[in-house]
Amino acid sequence: MPADLLDRVLAGLDAEQREAVEAPRGPVCILAGAGTGKTRAVTHRIAYQTHGGQVAPQHVLAVTFTTRAAGELRSRLRGLGVEGVQARTFHSAALRQLQYFWPRISDGPRPTLVESKLGAIRLAAGKCRLSVSVTEQRDLASEIEWAKAALVEPDAYPARALAANRLPPLALDVVRAVFAAYEGVNADRGQLDFEDLLLLMAGAIETDKRIAAEVHERYRHFTVDEYQDVSPLQERLLDAWLGDRDDLCVVGDPNQTIYSFTGASPSYLREFARRFEGATVVRLVRDYRSTTQVVALANKVIPDSRLQAQGGDGPAPSFDSYDDEPAEATAVAAKVLALRNQDVLLREMAILFRVNAQSEGYEAALTQAGIPYVLRGGQRFFERPEVREAVVLLRGAARSAADHDTVTLTETVTDVLSSAGFTAEPPSAAGAARARWESLRAIVGLAEEYAGTDPAAGIEEFVAELAARADAQHAPPVEGVTLASLHSAKGLEWDAVFLVGLVDGTVPITHATTSEQVDEERRLLYVGVTRARRHLALSWALARASGGRRSRKPSRFLDGIRPVTLNPERSAKAKRGLSDDPVVQRLRDWRLQRSRDDGVPAYVVFDNKTLEEIAARAPADRGELAAVPGVGPKKLDQYAAEVLDLLHG
Repeated sequence: MPADLLDRVLAGLDAEQREAVEAPRGPVCILAGAGTGKTRAVTHRIAYQTHGGQVAPQHVLAVTFTTRAAGELRSRLRGLGVEGVQARTFHSAALRQLQYFWPRISDGPRPTLVESKLGAIRLAAGKCRLSVSVTEQRDLASEIEWAKAALVEPDAYPARALAANRLPPLALDVVRAVFAAYEGVNADRGQLDFEDLLLLMAGAIETDKRIAAEVHERYRHFTVDEYQDVSPLQERLLDAWLGDRDDLCVVGDPNQTIYSFTGASPSYLREFARRFEGATVVRLVRDYRSTTQVVALANKVIPDSRLQAQGGDGPAPSFDSYDDEPAEATAVAAKVLALRNQDVLLREMAILFRVNAQSEGYEAALTQAGIPYVLRGGQRFFERPEVREAVVLLRGAARSAADHDTVTLTETVTDVLSSAGFTAEPPSAAGAARARWESLRAIVGLAEEYAGTDPAAGIEEFVAELAARADAQHAPPVEGVTLASLHSAKGLEWDAVFLVGLVDGTVPITHATTSEQVDEERRLLYVGVTRARRHLALSWALARASGGRRSRKPSRFLDGIRPVTLNPERSAKAKRGLSDDPVVQRLRDWRLQRSRDDGVPAYVVFDNKTLEEIAARAPADRGELAAVPGVGPKKLDQYAAEVLDLLHG
C-alpha cells in the first residue's frame, strides 16, 4: 500500500479503532459502545485490507441489519476509494444468491417472496376453523417470525414458546396448528416469507457441494454489523457462507441487545472468542457522538457500559413530570419550537416512545403547533408519488445530459425539480404541500451530498445513485421532527432527543415479567438515551387523559437517576437541624421497631443523617427515595413501602 494512502486510511483513528483496522485477517470481534465509531472502524478496516492487497473488494460481503446501514457503509467505502464490496442485509444477500442459484435448486418456477404474512395467516386460521382479528393476525405473525428465526418447527413450538416465556395471542396448541397450516399455505402457493428465504439459501449451501463451492469462491471475507442481534437462523446462514473458514469480523454491543423477542441472541457475540480460538477482541469505549452530560446519564442507566465522553460539554438532560399525556405532548412540541429558534434543525430532533400507539398524541400536538414531522415506519421515501415523479424527470434529464454540461449537479437537479413544483423556499402551509416540498428538498440535499463526495459527478451518475438507493431503500433525511419507537430508533442519532411516556407499565412494558425481559427493557432506555448528541429530555405523565387520576409512577429505571427537588419547608428545617421535627420522630420510632423485628442495631436500618435527609426531601415515590444518600438498592427493596407509607399515609 502506498504510504500516502495508508496514512489517509489510518488518519483520525483513535488507538482502539486503529487496533481494529490493523488487526490481521481472521476472526476479529469489535465490542463497540454507542457512538464509538464502529462504522468508521469497519469501513476503514475493509479499505485498509483492500488497498493493501490483502483482500479483493469483490470477495468481501459486509452484512448489516438495515438497508439504511448498508447504504451508509457503501457511501463511506466509496469515499475511501473502495468499490465492489457487497454491503447488504441478510435478506438482500440471500435473495440475490437464491435468484442466481434457483435453476440449480429446482426445476420449478421461482417462488414468490411475500413481504406480509397476514394473508397466509388468515387462510391458515380458516383451515383451523378459527376467526382471528387483525390484532391477533399480527400477533400470530410475530409468533411465527420468532419461531422460524429461532429454528423452531411447528410441532416443537408449544414447548419452546413456554420455555421462552412467550405470550402468544392464543393457546400454544392453537398457535402450533395455525403455524403448521401457514407453512402448508405457503408451500401450496409457491411462496416464501423472509425467514424461508434465509433457510432455503442456507440449506442449498449445506446440501449442494457445487453451490457451496461457488459461494465460498465468491465470498471469502465477511463483516457482520450489530452482531448482538443475530438470530439462530441468521447465524446458520452465516455459518454456511463461512464454511470451514474464519475470515470474519463482527461488531456489536451487548448493552444494545433489544431484539430478543424476535429470536435474536447476544450469545453469538459474547461467545465469539471461545468459538474462534485466537480471535482478536477490540473494545471501543470513546463516545464521540454525545456530550459529557448525555454519556454520564447513559452510564447511570447501564453502569457496565463505561462509555468515555468525547463530545464536550452540553446542557444537562431534563426530567419533567406532567399531569397527563396531552399536557406532556403539548410541552414537548413547545420545546421543539424553542430548539428550532436556537437553530437546531427539525430533522435533527426526534421524539421516541416505547409503543407505536403513543405516536398519535404527538402527531396531534406537532400539527397543532405547525411543526412538520416524519413518522418512521410510514410510507417509504422512494414510493412517495412526488419522489417517483422526480426520479422520472431526472432520468429524462440524464438522457439529454449534454444540455447540462455547463452547470453543477446541484443546479441541474434543482432546475429539473422546479418543473415538479420545487421552490427555493418552503410553502407556508404545514400539510401535504409542505410534505411534498420536503421530499423534493431531500433529493436536492442528496445531490449536494453526492457532489461533495464526487465533484466531477454528473446527472447520469446521480440518477444511478438514486436507483441504487431505491433498490436498497436508503432514503435521504427529510426535514421534520422524527417520531419513532425506541426499537426503530436503533442505529440512528439526532442533536435533540425527547424520551416520552417513561412510566412503569410502559418502560418497562407490562408484559416484561422475567428478570431477562426487564433487563432488555432497561437496555431499550439506554439505546434511547444514547441516540442524543446534545439535547436530551425525559418525561412522563401521571395520568393518561386530561383530568384523569394521577396514579402513574415514573419508570423504575429512573430511580436514583432523576434529580429530586427538596420540599422547601423541610429543606429549611434541614439546615437548622431536624431533631424536633415530628416526621423525623416518626421515622425514628419506625426504625426502632424495625430494628427490634429484624434483630439488628437501629443504625443498620438507617443512620440519623439518612433519616433526617428523608424527612427533608419527603420523597413521593421509590425513585425519589432512591436518590436520598444512604438509601441503597437493598434498603430500597426492604424499606421503601413502609417509609413511603409513613411519610404519606
